Amino acid sequence: MTGAPGEAGHAAVERAVRDLAAWAAELRVDDVPAEVRDEVRDRLSLVLYDTLGVTAVGARLPEQVALARTWAPPPGPAPVIGGGLRTTPDAAAWLNAVAACSLELDEGNKYARGHPAGHGFPAVLAMAAAGRADGPTTCAALLAAYEVASRFGRATTPRSGLHPHGNWGVAGAAAGVARLLGLGPDRTAAAIDAAAGLPVAGHFDSALSGNPVRNAWMAASNVHGIAAARMAAAGVARATGTAASTLGDLLGSFAPSELVERLGDRYDVRAGYFKRHASCSYTHPPVNAVLELKRSHPDLSPGRITAVEVETHSLGAGLTRTVWPSRLAAMFSTPYVVAAAIAQPAADPLAPGGGLGPDATSQEARTDPDVAALADRVRVRVADDLDRRLPDERAARVTVALDDGRRLVATVPNPVGDAAYRPFGWADVEAKLAGLLGEDDPVHARIRGAVRGLPDATDVTPLLQPLGDP
Repeated sequence: MTGAPGEAGHAAVERAVRDLAAWAAELRVDDVPAEVRDEVRDRLSLVLYDTLGVTAVGARLPEQVALARTWAPPPGPAPVIGGGLRTTPDAAAWLNAVAACSLELDEGNKYARGHPAGHGFPAVLAMAAAGRADGPTTCAALLAAYEVASRFGRATTPRSGLHPHGNWGVAGAAAGVARLLGLGPDRTAAAIDAAAGLPVAGHFDSALSGNPVRNAWMAASNVHGIAAARMAAAGVARATGTAASTLGDLLGSFAPSELVERLGDRYDVRAGYFKRHASCSYTHPPVNAVLELKRSHPDLSPGRITAVEVETHSLGAGLTRTVWPSRLAAMFSTPYVVAAAIAQPAADPLAPGGGLGPDATSQEARTDPDVAALADRVRVRVADDLDRRLPDERAARVTVALDDGRRLVATVPNPVGDAAYRPFGWADVEAKLAGLLGEDDPVHARIRGAVRGLPDATDVTPLLQPLGDP
C-alpha cells in the first residue's frame, strides 16, 4: 500500500471494527451455531490446555527464571504459570506470554499467519484471575480474543520483513479483555481500535539472528491489549479506523472485509495447528518429511547423506542461516532443524512425543560438530508448485541424496498436528505435555483441572491462581 489510506479507508475499517465489536461484546460460547458449537467448545478448551502447558514448560527455562527474578514483580492475584509466584495482571501477562512462545511450541493458525491464542490468552487469563470472573464469561473472552486476533491476522498483509508477533494480535487481546470486563459494543470497538494503534514493528531478522526481543513482542501484545481495554472502559478511547494507517499504511496493507467475513459462522479456532517440534512452524513439514523417510528407510544414517534439498513455500524461504548463537536462532533455521531431526534417534512421525523437543536446541546440541556438518549439506529453495498451495497448505518436499546414488523423496502438505493434516486431539496434546512436563507433574495436574473446570466455574480464581503455586 502506498500513501495514506484517506478518509474512505478509515471509514471502511471503522465500520468493520464496529460490526466485529458488536459481535464480540455479546459473544457467548453457548450461542455458537449448533452445528459447530461442540467442536468450538472442545477446541477452545484444547487450545487452552496446550497454551497453559507450553507456558509452564517455558517458565522453567533458565533464561525465563532469570527474567522473572530480575523483573521482581510485586505480589498480586494473577499466576505466573509454572513460575511459582503470583503478581499483578500486567506483569503476569507479560511473563506468561514470553514463556508461552519461548520454545516455539504454542498453537498457531496458518490463516492468521501466526499465533492468535498467544497474542491474547495470557491477558485474558491474568485479568480473569484478578477479577474473579465466572467460567462462561472467561471462555467467551478467550474465544473473542482468538477469533478477533485471527481476523486481524487475515486482514493484514505485512510488509516484507515484518514479524507477525505483537502487531495484528493486539486487537484480539483487547477484544478478549473487553469481553471479560463486560464492555458494550461501542466501548469494545474503541478498545479494538486503540489496540490497532499499539502495534510492534518487529523485524523478522530478530528471530533469524536469535534475538529474544522477538519473544517480548508477544508479551507487548497482551499488555497493550489490557491497556487498550482499560482506556475504553474509562471512556478515553475512540474508534476511528486506526488499523487503516497502522496495520495498513505503515506495516503493510489491510483488508477490512476480512474482519467481518462469515462473522458468527466461521470460527478459526477450529482450523489451527498444534506443534510437536520446538521450532518455527515453517520447519515442521521438512522435519516431518525427514522423519517419514527415516521410518521407511531404517538404514538411513547421517554418514551416508551427501546432500539434502528442502523445497518449501515463500514464507519459509528466509530460514536458511547456518549460524545459531542462541536457541531461538536454531529454532528458525531449516538447515539446523532438519539436521537435528536426521541425527536424533528414529522416532514415530505420528507420535506427539516423537518430534524435536527443547533439548534439540540446547547449547550442547547446537555445538555438536556432526549436526553442523550435516546442516552444511542442507539447501533450501522455494518451489513454485508448493507456493501455489498457500494458504491452505504449507507444504515441503525433501530430497535426500545418499552415497550409493539413491535419492529419497518425501512430500508433506502441512505440519503434523494441523487441523487439516493428522490433527491432534486430547490424547495427543496430553502426551505432548506429559513428555515435556511429566505425567505426574503437579503443575500439569493443576492445568488439567483448571481446563476441565473452567467452562462451568462460578469463579475461575480458585482454578487459575494455583497455576502460580510452587
